[in-house]
Amino acid sequence: MAVSEGNGAQAPHPSGAPPVLTITGLRTQFGTSVIHDNLDFSVQGGEIMGVVGGSGTGKSVLVRTIIGLIKPAAGRIAVFGRDLTTLSQAETKAMRARWGVLFQDGALFSSLTVAQNIEVPMMEHSNLPPELRRELIDVKVSMVGLPPDAAHKYPAELSGGMRKRAGLARALALDADILFLDEPTAGLDPIGAANFDILIGDLRRALGLTVVMVTHDLDSLYAICDRVSVLVNKRVKVGTISELMGEPDPWIQDYFGGPRGRAAAGSAGQETTKNTGTGGAGTAPMRPETGD
Repeated sequence: MAVSEGNGAQAPHPSGAPPVLTITGLRTQFGTSVIHDNLDFSVQGGEIMGVVGGSGTGKSVLVRTIIGLIKPAAGRIAVFGRDLTTLSQAETKAMRARWGVLFQDGALFSSLTVAQNIEVPMMEHSNLPPELRRELIDVKVSMVGLPPDAAHKYPAELSGGMRKRAGLARALALDADILFLDEPTAGLDPIGAANFDILIGDLRRALGLTVVMVTHDLDSLYAICDRVSVLVNKRVKVGTISELMGEPDPWIQDYFGGPRGRAAAGSAGQETTKNTGTGGAGTAPMRPETGD
């Protein structure tokens, strides 16, 4: 499948299923500064989509716009075929319950314990009785690989890796269908980052999640991403890493074909060949988990 341009229709999914997320003609700007202009973007159900780009290209802005924290200047955002701008307040709340968000460093409420953080979306979006909420919190804590006693700790008492896992547990509190991750491995040591990648891959398979992951971590892109979206020139190019390596864009070539890109490809057991389309396939064998 060829690289998709951000100013045209995305290539159809082999299964024929419609995308779970479709953005058409997106324009975001702050004052006179235009971040995205006529950007088209789609994500298929069950895939892990990486989002990369240089500084100022609007990676986090894209995610924040999708989830409604930033209002676009123009364009259409549809999730599960529903145009988000046409939803009623009740429908919007129900839709937001179908996705979970992990911000950088977990973005936990510092005055609440891990359990209380996980409980926040449950209390906001459901009428579950307290005893059932407590049972579900225990499930979520275990699901993300945290020890049971972590539920009663405050964010300041946790390591960086544990805070990210706690934030992930909160993002999954309502059994989300789509997971948005903003730099999930930033600040983690290589072992912790690899283990977090494995966790995301395992959760995707177990829960049927669709994942949109903003990252600068080349190892993560090779390890778990099915496709990668590269933000360039206010639009987006989408494909596997090998397909993107066939792109002549200098930033793409430097990113995937530079020293760090070649090192990531090598550790993933793949070759990266500049400007030929014969590089890595976008996924690599998982490394065994050894602890955070």
